[in-house]
Amino acid sequence: MYPFVRMFKELFVSRNAAPLPLTGTHVSHHICWPWDIDMWMELNNGRTLTLFDLGRIPLAQRVGLIRVLRKNRWGLTMAGVSVRYRRRVKPFDRVEMHSRAVGWDDKFIYLDQTLWKNGECTTQALYRSAVTGKGGVIAPARVMEAMGLDDNSPPLPAWVQAWIDADAVRPWPPVMDESAVDTEEMRKAS
Repeated sequence: MYPFVRMFKELFVSRNAAPLPLTGTHVSHHICWPWDIDMWMELNNGRTLTLFDLGRIPLAQRVGLIRVLRKNRWGLTMAGVSVRYRRRVKPFDRVEMHSRAVGWDDKFIYLDQTLWKNGECTTQALYRSAVTGKGGVIAPARVMEAMGLDDNSPPLPAWVQAWIDADAVRPWPPVMDESAVDTEEMRKAS
């Protein structure tokens, strides 16, 4: 289940936090609860991505994006992610999350999020985010204009640009593996 209570708590906690510049870093603190773990007794990889919402949405609030989304009836969606899991997070571990926008291009805003435990990074996620409206994706330049900001992105770090370039040559839709065995068909056949 989506952690709505935790999200409302994060929005409540950050409601009076100082506004951030668009590329400022929002820092939040979280606990790995028993319902966040998998059968190996560590923070589940999918749950990690959900927990990153707990940093991104308050970040959007602090930089003024939520206000602009509401005013224009726009939405916010994730259009891709690349994740590195490097250290285990176990039940009841306390983690510090850092969330920040690193820049944008003509379609997407790129976000860097990290989890830290005892000063050591456990996980890093690079997200491709899009603002959406009735007509589809809203160009970041238009979003920046609506926020009253300069529409020029800071230079994207080389590792972010490398991911963008690699993803541009990735086939879409993906090629289906014709040799894959459907377990449902196997069950019906037996």
